[in-house]
Amino acid sequence: MTRLTDSLHERLAAVQNENVVKDEASGTWFTGADIARDIAVLDAALRSANVGKDDVVLMCLQNSPVYLPINQAMWSMGATIHPIAPSTGLDGLVADFKENQYAAVFVDAPRATAFSEIPYVKATPLPNLLMGQDMVLLQNLHHSQPANYDAPTEDTLGMILNTSGTTGKPKGVGETHAMMINAANHDLESHELTPADTVLIVMPMFHINAQLVLVLSSFLAGGKMVIAPKFSASKFWPQVLSNDVTWSSVVPTIVTILLKNEKANAAFRPDHKLRFIRCASSMLTVSRHKEFVRRFHVPILEGYGMTESCSQCTLNPLDAIKVGSAGKPYKTDIAIVNGDKFVQTPGFRGEIAIRGDHVITDYMTPHLDSFKDGWMLTGDLGYFDEDGYLWLVGRSKDIINRGGEKISPTKVEGVIEQLDYVRNVAVVPVPDDIYGEAVAAMVIDGSSDDELHQKRRDEILTFTAKHLANYERPTQVYFVDHFPLNPTNKIMRPELTKLATAMGQKMRA
Repeated sequence: MTRLTDSLHERLAAVQNENVVKDEASGTWFTGADIARDIAVLDAALRSANVGKDDVVLMCLQNSPVYLPINQAMWSMGATIHPIAPSTGLDGLVADFKENQYAAVFVDAPRATAFSEIPYVKATPLPNLLMGQDMVLLQNLHHSQPANYDAPTEDTLGMILNTSGTTGKPKGVGETHAMMINAANHDLESHELTPADTVLIVMPMFHINAQLVLVLSSFLAGGKMVIAPKFSASKFWPQVLSNDVTWSSVVPTIVTILLKNEKANAAFRPDHKLRFIRCASSMLTVSRHKEFVRRFHVPILEGYGMTESCSQCTLNPLDAIKVGSAGKPYKTDIAIVNGDKFVQTPGFRGEIAIRGDHVITDYMTPHLDSFKDGWMLTGDLGYFDEDGYLWLVGRSKDIINRGGEKISPTKVEGVIEQLDYVRNVAVVPVPDDIYGEAVAAMVIDGSSDDELHQKRRDEILTFTAKHLANYERPTQVYFVDHFPLNPTNKIMRPELTKLATAMGQKMRA
């Protein structure tokens, strides 16, 4: 066995009679004994489906407590989970299966019908599960070699996850038992988690943030979990209050929604027990951060991490939050690339590089240009201040190049969102015949009034002219109802650039 599986077995034995995880959709709590029962059911089903060590099982499921027994059953036998977004279309799901020939697939019953025409797929319903009762295990009969039931090792892959893919095709990230247990221990230490903590999980569970930072670290710390099917603005504060939630993890998009949504604000009460809200995945502007803390009296811990590092690399200390920063490195080596050197010189800006006992050394498909001298090159831009805090400038692919001047979208967004009517804003590059790229601001204001939009467009241009350098100012402002988001609620900026370009062409026609 491994440190991961041993730790999970030890923790499970300690909570047999305690409520561990709640399915918020049904209002049902499950004990450690319930989890152990479902692990046994899943272990038997997987073995009967000829799944063993090093076999990869695809998983396409909604947020649910069933992730816990699936994880433990799979990791104990040394099998590898590959969770993907439950929003994946049926055609894409089937195509993924055929291309990669997974040993098996976990899906819900409605999705299982998409595989009914594949002759070498055998469907096995799992009605005996306490969690995920409509789940089906699809066995790949072409996966005919006898299953290997050797014990997993520290180097056994526990999960294969896809990167978020906001700027290009997602990459496959393989995470070993050693990496996962290291990351989970770093997370629970840095967040100061204890058995008294209850986490509300609204982030998608197929993603690294929920899998490692929330589920695994909470379970190992002895805390409780409340799992919501998805984030709901109107339900967030009632869920926090009714379950005595002490922390949760969100992304900047959710922070914005909680600030702007009327139902969310109406449901808020100050007698919550939140110790903090964790926010990562993309950059949160300083004004939004301060507004959230002022209104809801909850500290925000911003951090920096990625799928490739089993999530977290930095975090703001609970007792020394520096608003706007990504915090200090925690059990991770971080440097800024300076030619052939990797430096931590305060104020020096460049690409962020990382390494550590929870960081991959290559992707599932080799990408040699992403690694150098033992460091992983992240593609993110940033710098350290004099106190050792990391500050993010943005993704290198997101930086706008206007005639050689480099512009951070986050800086421009932080200015525009100060206007009261701006519910959300994203700044992206659009093609420009003279400067190569121009700055376009995409704004959500909740209105469909064209005359009002023209007035507000002029206001935004005037306001940014007062607060930004000439080259940073947006020259185009468009109003939209929503932004294209990926399954983890990150803005898909290339898609937004296409939309802005099309809107500009239409206006000039």
